[in-house]
Amino acid sequence: MLSKTFTAKSNDSRRINLMGMPLDALRESEAVKHIIEAASAHQGGWVITPNLDQMRLFCARPELREMYQQADLVVADGMPLVWASRLQKTPLPERIAGSSLIFSLSAAAAASGLNLFLLGGNPGAADGAAEELRRRYPGISISGTYCPPIGFEKDPNQLRLIQDAVAAARPRIVFVGLGFPKQEKLIGHLRKTLSDVWFLGVGVSFSFASGEVKRAPRWMQKSGLEWMHRLAQEPGRLFSRYILHDLPFAARLFSSAILRRFSSRTKRN
Repeated sequence: MLSKTFTAKSNDSRRINLMGMPLDALRESEAVKHIIEAASAHQGGWVITPNLDQMRLFCARPELREMYQQADLVVADGMPLVWASRLQKTPLPERIAGSSLIFSLSAAAAASGLNLFLLGGNPGAADGAAEELRRRYPGISISGTYCPPIGFEKDPNQLRLIQDAVAAARPRIVFVGLGFPKQEKLIGHLRKTLSDVWFLGVGVSFSFASGEVKRAPRWMQKSGLEWMHRLAQEPGRLFSRYILHDLPFAARLFSSAILRRFSSRTKRN
């Protein structure tokens, strides 16, 4: 029987809480292994990969919180979340970025014979990402891609077309690249009829994989400076988010983590 050790419903000791957000204390290899085992057993699931901006929205918009309780895995795609978890003495072992999972999980899916579907992204990005994955992992099965039009979420006919396209492709794993929270809302909708499929929200990852957007050097990813690279690429779109909103929230996050650390110490004493 497949172990449910890492699911959101298991209340496992490896799930921590950061400002009310549940996060699974996993390494990327463990998350990939769990997804592959579940998908191979025709058991579906949902992975959310929150970063600092998503945690800010999680705290500001209560209506978004339910999806985190519904998800089977919630893994930190953001070094500030990892740092904060360590400050409060509930350490996450590493960052698990959606833009890394799209490769590591695709490699494992290719080895296991599990077919994939790429949903979302900018026009052409999913096709470009699929081409790159096929180049990297010969024999990988990608049963389809689909780029919904702008405003699809308000059109029942478009939602039905998306659902039909995914269902017809019969994938075991679906990467959804539409940004938060649009991709999570779509996943919640699709899971009502595709409960045996694994869904992962991966944001801009199709653009990274296809080469449309250049990802930061690895040293910047590991040191938590990838946001600076993104800001330099798209200052007009990202300045307000990163500088005006996320930096002040990071200070709040670290302060909360320190307070919780000392609060826990006081209770033990």
